[in-house]
Formats: sequence, C-alpha cells, structure tokens
Amino acid sequence: MTTKNFSKSEAIRFGWNTMKSNLGFFIGLLIVVGLIYFILGFIAGELREVDPFLSFIVRIISWVLQIIIGMGLIRIALRFSDDEKAEFADLFSCFHLFFKYLSGSILYGLIVSGGMILLIIPGIIWAIKFQFFNYFIIDKGLSPIEALKKSSAITKGVKWNLFIFTLLLGVINLAGALCLLVGLFATIPTTMVAIAFVYRKLLSQTEIT
Repeated sequence: MTTKNFSKSEAIRFGWNTMKSNLGFFIGLLIVVGLIYFILGFIAGELREVDPFLSFIVRIISWVLQIIIGMGLIRIALRFSDDEKAEFADLFSCFHLFFKYLSGSILYGLIVSGGMILLIIPGIIWAIKFQFFNYFIIDKGLSPIEALKKSSAITKGVKWNLFIFTLLLGVINLAGALCLLVGLFATIPTTMVAIAFVYRKLLSQTEIT
C-alpha cells in the first residue's frame, strides 16, 4: 500500500503562484463578495428598528447567500487547482448542491462539537478527518454521508500533517490581516487554492470505492 503524503510548502507555493498569476481576478472576487455581505448586513441593520420581520428575512437571505458563495469559492479553488481558469459565474454555480452542502455542514458541525465535548482532542481529530466533506460535495456531488466517508478515507495517515498545514494557513492569513487587512487579498486566495491542491493530491493517492 502506498503511503499518502503531501508537501505543505508545495501546496502553499502553488497557491501563491496561482494568486500572483490571477491577482486581478481574486481582488475583484473578494471585493464583490465583501460588498454582498456588507450591503445585506447594512440593509438588515437599518431595517431592524423599522421592520424587524423584514430585517429577519434579509438576514436569512444573507445567510443563504453566504453558503452559496462559500460553495462557489470551493468550485473556484478546485478549478485553479486543476490549472483551469475560473470565472465570476462560478461563484453562484453550485446552487443545486445547496441542501447537500447544508446537510453536510450540519453533520460536520455536530460531529466536531461532539468531539469537543469529549475533552477537545477528539473534536480536533474529527475536524481534520472530515474536513474535505465539502470538497467531495462540490467536486463529486456526493451525499453528505458519502462525502464524510470519502474525506475520512483521503485523510487517513496524514492527519498530523494536515493539522500542521492548517496552522500554517492560519498564520498566513493572520499575517495578511495584520497588514492593514490589505494582505488578505493575497493570503485568502493563496490559502484557498492551497487547500484545494492538497485535496486533489490526497484524492489522487487514495483508492476510492
């Protein structure tokens, strides 16, 4: 049996080079996403005193859009990890997977929360073990349960490496935030593409049945 592995530096370097080659696209993408979140949040806030019910509806719409956009960002990262060009339209291309993604997110959250109750360590292990469930839903259209199973399969034997990798990405984005937030225009695309790169690398090394 071939031992699975991935290079953290290779993944981050791939994400960095992809970001540099498509900087204009990523800046535009993050500005659009930020504006959507800001405008909906502003409208909901303004309506809170005038019409609480309408404010609640706007917040629900904002929440749904955040999920759809999160799915779209994964699609975009996967396209770049496959050396394909992404488009702004990809941001809203996964609406048909909404309920699978939502169900998977709920299950993942329950699993990790349950692990955190069990002295925290199991929660961290399960968070790493099942972290790619959303990629399987977006990439393969799998059901939530199947996506969780496949994530468990590709992370087997590399959980410690993935844990260190996650910490590194956190440090990178923290550094971006400390650069007057402007650095996030570089670090967010770098890290999201790096994660997709690792997903593809582990998937290629795993026999999925």
